[in-house]
Amino acid sequence: MMKTIRDVAVLGAGIAGSSLAKAMADRGWDTVLIDRHSFPRHKVCGEFLSPESQSTLKALGLGELVESLHPSMMTRVRLILSHGAVLDIPLPDRALGISRYALDQALHSAAIRSGVDVQTAAAVTSVSQSGGGYTIEISREGEKTVCEARAVIAAWGANPRSGLPGHPSNRSAKNTFMGVKSHYRGIAMDAAVELYFFPGGYLGLAPVEGGIVNAAALLKREAFRVTGKSIPEIIEAAGRKNPKLDAKLAQAVPVPGTQAAVAPVKLNRRPVAWDVIPRVGDASLMVPPLCGDGMSMGLRSARLCATLADGYLRGEMSLSEWEREYMLSVRKEFTGPLRWGRLLQSLLGFPAVPRLLLGLAHLAPELAYEMVRATRLKETDV
Repeated sequence: MMKTIRDVAVLGAGIAGSSLAKAMADRGWDTVLIDRHSFPRHKVCGEFLSPESQSTLKALGLGELVESLHPSMMTRVRLILSHGAVLDIPLPDRALGISRYALDQALHSAAIRSGVDVQTAAAVTSVSQSGGGYTIEISREGEKTVCEARAVIAAWGANPRSGLPGHPSNRSAKNTFMGVKSHYRGIAMDAAVELYFFPGGYLGLAPVEGGIVNAAALLKREAFRVTGKSIPEIIEAAGRKNPKLDAKLAQAVPVPGTQAAVAPVKLNRRPVAWDVIPRVGDASLMVPPLCGDGMSMGLRSARLCATLADGYLRGEMSLSEWEREYMLSVRKEFTGPLRWGRLLQSLLGFPAVPRLLLGLAHLAPELAYEMVRATRLKETDV
């Protein structure tokens, strides 16, 4: 078997993994980025970069890259309940709508330009400590290879392959939700991300590049048990539970090939910043979808981890010190937004609560604004 030695291996080439790999290569480290999927591809995602993501993108050297993809601009969050009530909440700054199909591909290209060895359609089958580093076994097109690295960072999402740390078989959370996504043409949107609530879940509409609208839904599996139904049919069924959403989708045309689904979605996962190896993005955090800050949190975790990984590789801190500092940083940055996001997520699961919250928000608009702010990351110079 072929054997190569690297400074750092990043396992998972989504937003967090790609931006982290680029950051490590920019610091001069020999970096490999590995993902079992082929790219570009469509993923279940709100495709919403919150205002809080802008400073992190700039710090990672990605601000101009994202702007070059011509994202849509949003300045408001609009909540629409099944009985018709509507509430607009201003965002503190502009948010960006960009498809994962375009963004992931652009991040890979940026990583390659920085010197990262990007290996996609390559499945990591095991990670083990060996001496002062790690041994990674990889399967690609039937060929087995071994990569040795001084540091390994997990960015493989919420559901790693069997045999890797954090595999779902090692967790006992009840499987109750599924996520679905499709792009559409023919939906009229203004500068807002729209969240439609209905019995059994909610669906978000966000304009992305090229006049396309991304529809992403989180649904209770028992409320949408279907056999042989396509994703657009599932989204149509959700629309029929909210008249305004049904009207919004009336002239919508699904874009072929953009559909994706994921299950189970486990909303009660706790942050795990380190499990044998450091973890970033969805591998570390289950961001409640209603936070609308998942991509921003993935980018922030990558930025935090890159700084500490650089210190470790330079010999400025031990592995245990890296672990301790990273866990403290994750706790400081994410505990508040995640706590408020989970609370809001759980409250909105009770039929009467969304109407009550919107009634309060109409009486005190500043309450709605502060509610949104509580679920978001704070600006930082870290």
